[in-house]
Amino acid sequence: YEVLDRAETGPVCTERDFDLKIFLPKLNDVIQKYGIEFDRENVVPYDDSLGDDVWKAAFELYLDVGTFCKTTSRRILFEKDEIMEAMETLPGKIIVGSGIDAREMVRRKIEDSRRPFCRINPGCVCDEELFLPMCMAYLQEPIADGTVAPILGEIEGRNIRVGGPIEIKASVAHAMMYREAARRVGRPGIYKQSVGTAVSDAAQIAASNPEWGETLTDPRAVGSLAELKIDYSTLNKMMHFHTYGCIVYGLHGPMLGGYAGGAEGTAIVGTAYHIMGTMVSQGDFHVYFPHDLKEGCNTTRKLLWVLSITHQALARNTKALSFANGITAAGPCTRMILYESAAFGLVGTVSGASGLGVMLSARNRYRNRASPIEARLCCEVGCGAAKIGLKRSDANQLVKELLSKYEDDIPKAPLGKEFQECYDVVHLRPTVE
Repeated sequence: YEVLDRAETGPVCTERDFDLKIFLPKLNDVIQKYGIEFDRENVVPYDDSLGDDVWKAAFELYLDVGTFCKTTSRRILFEKDEIMEAMETLPGKIIVGSGIDAREMVRRKIEDSRRPFCRINPGCVCDEELFLPMCMAYLQEPIADGTVAPILGEIEGRNIRVGGPIEIKASVAHAMMYREAARRVGRPGIYKQSVGTAVSDAAQIAASNPEWGETLTDPRAVGSLAELKIDYSTLNKMMHFHTYGCIVYGLHGPMLGGYAGGAEGTAIVGTAYHIMGTMVSQGDFHVYFPHDLKEGCNTTRKLLWVLSITHQALARNTKALSFANGITAAGPCTRMILYESAAFGLVGTVSGASGLGVMLSARNRYRNRASPIEARLCCEVGCGAAKIGLKRSDANQLVKELLSKYEDDIPKAPLGKEFQECYDVVHLRPTVE
């Protein structure tokens, strides 16, 4: 209620003033004050003081700027003691899923030898007839602790318009088919991430049903709007999810090249989002996917640095659970996507990310372009790095080697193949290729 009250009573300002007179000056101020600087040779930084400085800069930024509510044109602000109390009382671990498929998600430290939680994710829009087999292909992966379904492009031959009745129909169908897919592969209780087909608050609410839809052990997303903004549609989801009683997570995607600026600003804003996700979205954990506005992915040198230092800042200074969520430039069934996936798995794991959320391929722009194989590889690399206790300095060298194999090709990355070209969709087996 405090959050909702402050969305109605906080300081008034226009969105333009929030961006240009409040957010940007403060962001530039903390970058200079704490001396945050991107180092292209240390993609995986191993200077602990840098992570601490990013945390201090993010804390100060969010304390002064707060969250802008687009619906009311007011800023939601918190006192220092309120933020500290919220961060200190985080549990550090939660259980997701149910029955034999239940898994524990735990806070990991930098260079932690504990296995990261593995959540594999097609993320793309898919054809209606491919929805069930694509879900089953991801759900059957043994390494998966949780999965995310693809997004329906249409339902029963009808296009889906956000906010319209067909969206509600599609969101209900999405939830029902996703549960059916989990049952058919023998993993009925596995963590199944919230209905991606449902964009509006009404569609998300419509899919909540413990008998056939989203259950109480299925995490639900409260997304943030760039940068450090929210609206009533998002807060409606937050209120519904908490009253429904399910697990809630904050979904954060700061944009390098937008108002967050370069790598330094994106890392600070990304860290601040985790405070906002705890305070405003009331998230139990976070899914973090900073991305490059120009390149449309987060496997570039700068974005890997952003991911690494953000997770290091959180791991050293909070008990927040945060997933590194990957977006590759290349598409499925290409050599390049494997290099990108491996680099991403190394960076997230050694930097203290609680889990790997992988992989949105081909810049997440193209229908049907996703395959579980690349997600499996990313998780296997991450789990292997944890098992041998890989150090940040060693991971840095490996990641730079991988970057040398693909970073020049990012602007012209190959699209690869569609799911039905990579898999036998009847037997759910990958092709030999």
